[in-house]
Amino acid sequence: MRFSLFDDHEAMSRRAAEIMSNAMTEKPDLMLCAASGGSPTRAYELFTADKKVGATLRVLKLDEWAGLAPDDDASCEAYLRRHLIDPLAIPPERYWSFDGGAADGQAECAAMERRLATEDPIDLSVLGVGVNGHLALNEPADELQPGCHVAVLAKSSKDHPMLRGRGQPPSHGLTLGMAAILQSKHVLVLVSGAHKRDAMDKFLSRRITPQFPASFLWLHGNIDFLCDAAAMQGLEAPS
Repeated sequence: MRFSLFDDHEAMSRRAAEIMSNAMTEKPDLMLCAASGGSPTRAYELFTADKKVGATLRVLKLDEWAGLAPDDDASCEAYLRRHLIDPLAIPPERYWSFDGGAADGQAECAAMERRLATEDPIDLSVLGVGVNGHLALNEPADELQPGCHVAVLAKSSKDHPMLRGRGQPPSHGLTLGMAAILQSKHVLVLVSGAHKRDAMDKFLSRRITPQFPASFLWLHGNIDFLCDAAAMQGLEAPS
């Protein structure tokens, strides 16, 4: 794990965009697994500023809120279209996505799992770490699921900033499982903000447990973990 600490979100985002661009240079038809949320937004903005990167890029959506239609402004679909898919004009054949509005979430997950089985491992996964340690929507539990699945959302996930202002937040999510994430050839993790400080404290203990899914990242052999100073306040960066 290559752990890098930055003074602020902007510096972290610039390094993240550089890593993404370098990965595309090395493999023009890169398969990028993309998270949504506040942490990667600026990195995507910087990455997409170079329109050449979208020419052959393939994108896989990491997860989605169940019950939200693709055009719902709070959906991961709407987020990725705003910040990645539309700016780079990624065509449908190079974008794989869960449909949160699908009547059968299990069927959506099964279809994604079949598609993943026909492809090489993900080249680069861009991830965040939830305040409860979730990875994608793999929530803390006694056991974690390897494949794509419908996840029961923890209370902290229902309080995610993307869902604020909704009278009734989703109770479930559609997500890649731990296997696809950990089989990614390269993982880029972005953690930003003082609200992530407690999560980082638990992560840095290096105690691997399904009750903190992000802890399994310590088992991966090729990770760039980028963190800003606010998320690391009072903590010691790993050597």
